[in-house]
Amino acid sequence: MSRRPKIKNLLFDMGGVIVDLDRNRCLQALLDIGLEDADNLIGLYIQDGVFADLEAGQISAADFRAEVHKDLPPEVTDEQLDAAFSSFIVDIPRRRLECLRRLRKRYGVYLLSNTNPIMYDGILAELFKQEGLTVDDYFDGITVSYKAGCSKPYRGIFDYAVETMGIVPEETLFLDDGPDNIEAARQLGFNALLVPPGTEFEDLLKSYL
Repeated sequence: MSRRPKIKNLLFDMGGVIVDLDRNRCLQALLDIGLEDADNLIGLYIQDGVFADLEAGQISAADFRAEVHKDLPPEVTDEQLDAAFSSFIVDIPRRRLECLRRLRKRYGVYLLSNTNPIMYDGILAELFKQEGLTVDDYFDGITVSYKAGCSKPYRGIFDYAVETMGIVPEETLFLDDGPDNIEAARQLGFNALLVPPGTEFEDLLKSYL
């Protein structure tokens, strides 16, 4: 029987693993401000259209807003648009933040997430402050798609994470709620663990490690 490799690093996805999401709430919020094509724009694991471009760092937040405004009533403000998109993010249960701090005592803890500057610098930054800390206090390194210029499941973002954060795939366990992302990571030599909806990464780690 082959032995599992020694895990030195934990590489976390954010949405659906650390952060609770609600796609339907986001869709309704976008419909409420008049975006009729919201269902084709917002995916659960990967985005499409201008939202995908925003998350991949191909366009700026300002350009994204300008493009979406073309399909919105003229009275909708940037603030209303940002709030509607950000309603995708529900919460970060405090127990998960506490778990991340405990894990950092034994492992390198890193973040690899598809996200965008509107959510990352807005609601996500606020949710990570609930213990009086910031997102940077929970991770030894952070890779986010809009800064990397590439999104999961494409290889580029994994290569960027390895290069900029100095992690070795074979020594790293990647946790994600997207099956395609898990498969992509495994093909690149990462150990990978799917976090299905309704499960807690802490419980899965206890069994795996």
